[in-house]
Amino acid sequence: MGYSEQLNYYQSKLSFEMDSYDLYSSQRDSEKIIVVDGRSQSAYTKEHIPNAINLPHREIDTDLTKNLDRDMVYICYCDGIGCNASTKTALKLLRLGFNVKELIGGLDWWKRDGYATAGEESQVGLGIECGC
Repeated sequence: MGYSEQLNYYQSKLSFEMDSYDLYSSQRDSEKIIVVDGRSQSAYTKEHIPNAINLPHREIDTDLTKNLDRDMVYICYCDGIGCNASTKTALKLLRLGFNVKELIGGLDWWKRDGYATAGEESQVGLGIECGC
């Protein structure tokens, strides 16, 4: 593989995903993003990223998404590396014409990086509150 192919690969990869710091920075800077939790309603109620909306991937269709702003970028997440709900959510939203990215590591890495969560089992961030 040559330099150009490798460069294209990494640039492409970064256009499709972000990590928890990127998400935190995007929220702090009021970028045009909406965070989407693709897990079940019960998982979302228990704990989620602050200001995330819940769109369970199994329920995503044109009716559920008809009022969503198509000018936003939808950052999809799930539990973490052992879960593929974020990928399923991103794929379904993409097929419906939305701009999407996937959050690497999901809720698990968001919490490991010390950011606050919301919900019934919310956690306080480690000095780096989301501020959302």
